[in-house]
Amino acid sequence: MFSSPPPSDRHPLETRSDGRPVVVHSLFEWLPSTMTWVYSQVRFADGMRAVVFADRVSNLDSFPWRPIYSPSVRPARPAQMLRGQALVNRLGIPVHPAAYTRAIRTQSPRLLHSHFGDRGYRDMSLCSRFKLPQVVTFYGYDVSLLPTGSPRWRGRYAKLFEQADRFLCEGPHMAATLVELGCPSEKVHVQRLGVDLEAIPYRRRRAAEDGSLRVLVASTFAEKKGIPYGLEALSLLARAGYAVKVTIIGDSSGTERQEREKQRILKTLEDRSLRGRATLLGYVSHSELWRQAYMHDVFLAPSMTASDGDTEGGAPVTIIEMSASGMPVVSTRHCDIPHVVQDGVTGFLAAERDSEGLAGGIKRLADSPELRIAMGHAGRRHVEDSFDARILARKLEVHYLSLL
Repeated sequence: MFSSPPPSDRHPLETRSDGRPVVVHSLFEWLPSTMTWVYSQVRFADGMRAVVFADRVSNLDSFPWRPIYSPSVRPARPAQMLRGQALVNRLGIPVHPAAYTRAIRTQSPRLLHSHFGDRGYRDMSLCSRFKLPQVVTFYGYDVSLLPTGSPRWRGRYAKLFEQADRFLCEGPHMAATLVELGCPSEKVHVQRLGVDLEAIPYRRRRAAEDGSLRVLVASTFAEKKGIPYGLEALSLLARAGYAVKVTIIGDSSGTERQEREKQRILKTLEDRSLRGRATLLGYVSHSELWRQAYMHDVFLAPSMTASDGDTEGGAPVTIIEMSASGMPVVSTRHCDIPHVVQDGVTGFLAAERDSEGLAGGIKRLADSPELRIAMGHAGRRHVEDSFDARILARKLEVHYLSLL
């Protein structure tokens, strides 16, 4: 999945102005395979010319873009990336590579868009130095885990809320959370995360020839994903005589927390006699994810608030993608998920950690192939109406223009 980044931090042919305002998209990494929504923002907001600042570069074969300015010439392993980010967060010292300052002088950007709250804090001094308006988008751990687990981040966010010009988040729940953290409400705006509908065709699922219900789980092995509770739900159905099969796409990134969660997942599979019904694929390519998606009947996303306070913040974009493909979703009333999954229309919602409630939703879908088709079709319509990346990119440009 990985390819080598560009050989230098400058691409002279890309610095020529075409009359569009230049916007910097600033990230810790361009681009994890799970962050397709950032790629959509950069690609489809084509009223602006996008320049990327990233400390690390990977997956250029899946997410090609130029110019990218980065001090790194080698992709880092996930564990390395997290340790490096943790060190920067702990020190709280904004250090900006020379590549970034050179790029600002050559590209003359009009605005800087920081992706994730902790990245926004790091970018503050850069925006102040070059007098750039700053937009910050929060996504999940940055609005829950950081301020919950570390008092120093509340102080850092207070400075960020004062200096940055606009804060974007994907739904009303996250917006309210930002205001509770001290962000002025007039600076907070809901900007939904969209998906590329042209790249995700709707396909009506055919029932399995053996009569089984094929359930897909796709996420990292983080506690907030609630995977063991989803497996408990499937075991309840299996014991009731339902022919359920589950495919799990994802793995631990190597951190201590995710390694512990991986062991919980494996233990649940063993204790609930699900080994023969489960297929674990680990991390897969984007194309393989979609090949698997169209082979399954139901997407299961039992998200919850983790013991350390970590949450989805908004809603997993994978839920939007799977709905767009025509697959009903069984999930939880967690953060902004109820604004994505319409309970009883595009899927079913249960309380967090409610295995019986999850099992109830899956059972209704198992009992009725016609309901699965109807909910899958309704999910596609809902995504077309509310989560089209091209339409949302135009709305993002309005935010930019209002600050220029």
